[in-house]
Amino acid sequence: MSVSGLPMTVADPGLPARVRIHEVGPRDGLQNEKTVVPTDVKAEFVRRLAAAGLDTVEATSFVHPKWVPQLADAEDLFPRVKDLPVRLPVLVPNERGLDRALALGARHVAVFASATESFAKANLNRTVDEALAMFEPVVVRARDEGLDVRGYLSMCFGDPWEGAVPIEQVVRVTKALADMGCDELSLGDTIGVATPGHVQALLQALNDAGVPTGRLAVHFHDTYGQALSNTLAALRHGVTTVDASAGGLGGCPYAKSATGNLATEDLVWMLQGLGIETGVDLAALTATSGWMAEQLGRPSPSRTVRALSHKE
Repeated sequence: MSVSGLPMTVADPGLPARVRIHEVGPRDGLQNEKTVVPTDVKAEFVRRLAAAGLDTVEATSFVHPKWVPQLADAEDLFPRVKDLPVRLPVLVPNERGLDRALALGARHVAVFASATESFAKANLNRTVDEALAMFEPVVVRARDEGLDVRGYLSMCFGDPWEGAVPIEQVVRVTKALADMGCDELSLGDTIGVATPGHVQALLQALNDAGVPTGRLAVHFHDTYGQALSNTLAALRHGVTTVDASAGGLGGCPYAKSATGNLATEDLVWMLQGLGIETGVDLAALTATSGWMAEQLGRPSPSRTVRALSHKE
């Protein structure tokens, strides 16, 4: 149910005029599904997201199928969507993953690091520094091939094993990714424990260490209902790239009651109310997430999807 004129626009001159949404639903959103989503459905999901105005849609991941069975169809999926007129980043965990992405013509890739030793061990079976050493030749080669490279950094605000993560620890690993050549650095609140003051403090510490705000993106989970408030804190600092997942798809296996990624619709609703341009058609996006929820056989966790889809 949509109401004409809502959300009412009340602009804040202290915020960016435009925000680029990095849509992660087809990759980060679907990789945790218990049942395999058909490749045709995934491809249609990417197409609908692009048609809704999202200019960056993370398509898939070239990881070993044993580790992420849900994305084992990357070679089949990517050719079906590669000609869409949008950026289609793919995750490449190592040089073999980069080989696979290059063979299919990918132009935007991402590596996935950890700010903590515990998660690096659990996710990559390496120490933090061993993982960085593995990524460096991947990043260098991708840059040599003319690709854009994003560096994801997980556990930036808290870790399920280690608890609070010192800001200087996050700065060290972020700077290492920046120094090896990552064009963009996405700061992940993997278990959704960040609060706005923490976000501001980390962003300022990164600036003080020589990492400019223009190279930073934020990736919040909504476990404790803080994703939008944390996003607003990042926007006030000047961040203009925000990760989100259509329909709020995704979750974290390391946090009980984790409610997944920030829903793209909830983000767009807030940004529209603030007068911030995104290029996204909220009605088309909501319809797409409603369609995907039907494919998955369950309602969307996005509050905006539920509100706009409600029928009297």
